[in-house]
Amino acid sequence: MPLPASRLARVVPVLLAIAAGVDAAEPLPPARAPDTPEAWRTPVAPFRIADRTWYVGTQGLSVLLVRTDAGAILIDGGLPQMAPLVLENLRALGVAPDEVRLIVHSHAHYDHTGPLAALQRASGARVVSNAESAALLARGGTDDPHYGDDFAFPPVRADRLVLDGESVELGGVALTARFTPGHTPGSMSWTWTDTRDGKPVRIAYADSLSAPGYRLVGHPRHPRIVDDYRRAFAAVRALPCDVLITPHPDASGWRLQDPAQSRPITCAAYAQAAEERLERQLAEQRSAEAR
Repeated sequence: MPLPASRLARVVPVLLAIAAGVDAAEPLPPARAPDTPEAWRTPVAPFRIADRTWYVGTQGLSVLLVRTDAGAILIDGGLPQMAPLVLENLRALGVAPDEVRLIVHSHAHYDHTGPLAALQRASGARVVSNAESAALLARGGTDDPHYGDDFAFPPVRADRLVLDGESVELGGVALTARFTPGHTPGSMSWTWTDTRDGKPVRIAYADSLSAPGYRLVGHPRHPRIVDDYRRAFAAVRALPCDVLITPHPDASGWRLQDPAQSRPITCAAYAQAAEERLERQLAEQRSAEAR
């Protein structure tokens, strides 16, 4: 079935940007709207977080690479037009596209899973998701519970679905999926153990806990949204978490204009701040409903 004209208008510029490539020295073009934050599109040089774990995203959008003896794992991808940038960052680290064996993600929004279809094609990697997110990935982000069809991206096929607490393993490294619903019903966080200075370091990639403009009271598509957020706060507090990274790095204290100035916060502090914001937002909406 042909795509509707409104959908084509969103998807075609994205595909053209991917096909054309980008200059890694300059901010990437906007994905679909001129108000896309420039920090999301501003490249940074790849840098090491731990012995096997590298940051290969932009100033405002995290993309992580975990290298193993049997290939690499990519975590998130950023905006739809970021595929060439991510692949170039991998090459700068000596990682060929076909060395990426697995792609995992946080939540299925265009600013994190937008280029996964292109990265999947370029690498041949298996995409790992869960049931809730896989449906949204397959629709290319359309019919989103909060955004409708506003933030479409090229559809992605999930090759494996995981359950809460299930691990994916490659080359002796195990990434464990931790379901942290709220921001989307299928939001996932990931944890794994790396090393640094000869010592183990537990890394947590904790998903977004914000509710940007979301309806929290009587949401017809996500009726238990507040309960889901509270589950997520508890789950993030309990993560094994020596180093915290989030899909938007500034949310966890990373300052990627100058990574040396980063002061990552703890998982507990991240969850606490998010819970306080949500409770204020919920109280405001309940008050408005009562008026």
